[in-house]
Amino acid sequence: MRVGYGGGIPPNIGEGDRAAGADGIRENLDPSWLRGDPPWLELFRVWLGEAVDARIAEPNAMVVATVDENGHPSTRTVLCKGADESGIVFFTGYDSDKGRHLAANPHAAVTFPWIGLERQVHFRGAVTPVPVEESLAYWVRRPRGSQLSALASEQSQPIDSRIDLETKAAAVADELGGPDSDTAVPLPPRWGGYRLAPTVVEFWQGRANRLHNRARLTLGTDGWQAERLQP
Repeated sequence: MRVGYGGGIPPNIGEGDRAAGADGIRENLDPSWLRGDPPWLELFRVWLGEAVDARIAEPNAMVVATVDENGHPSTRTVLCKGADESGIVFFTGYDSDKGRHLAANPHAAVTFPWIGLERQVHFRGAVTPVPVEESLAYWVRRPRGSQLSALASEQSQPIDSRIDLETKAAAVADELGGPDSDTAVPLPPRWGGYRLAPTVVEFWQGRANRLHNRARLTLGTDGWQAERLQP
C-alpha cells in the first residue's frame, strides 16, 4: 500500500501545493520546464542524473512495452544505453520476444520508474534497428562474460534446465579460448540495438493527496506541443 502522499486538503489550495515531494523539489513540475530541441531531452537528463545521485537501483532501467502480431501486449525491463536528440536506445536479441514483436509492429512505449523519487518519464514512438556500426561500438565495450552469454543464448527460446544453459554457455566460451581469453567475441548477427524515436513524452511528479503533476509533450506537424494533464 502506498502511504507516502499524506492526507487532508492542502492548506494553500488555489496557490499550488508547494510542499516538496520525495524528489525534494518544492516547485511543481510545469510544462514550461520543457524546452530545447527536442524539449524533453534537457529535463530527462537532469532527472536521470538526479536518480543516479540518489542511488536509485539501476537508474537507467526502463520498462519496454511491445505488441505482438495478434495485438497482445507484453512488458519487460531492459537497460537504456543511450538518450539523445534522436531518441532512446536499448540492445537485445532480434529473435527475442520483443524483437519479433517489433518486427511485426515497430512501435513501443517505455517507462523510467524512479519510484524512490516519485518520478516517472514515459516515451511512445516508432522503433527502428540502429546501424550495425552502432551495435558493434556498444558490443565491444561490454564485459566479456556478457558477450559470451549473448552469443550462447537463443533469447526467449525454451531450454530444459539451468545445467543445459550453463553447459551451452561454457561450450561457447571454450570455442573462444575460455572466459579469460583475449580472443575477441564476435557480434552475433541476431543481436543489436533499437532506437525509439518519441512522438509522445510525459513527465510525472508525485505530490500529496495524489494530486500529482503531469506534463506531456506531443510531436505534431507544427512541432512539439506541451500541456499539463490532470492526474
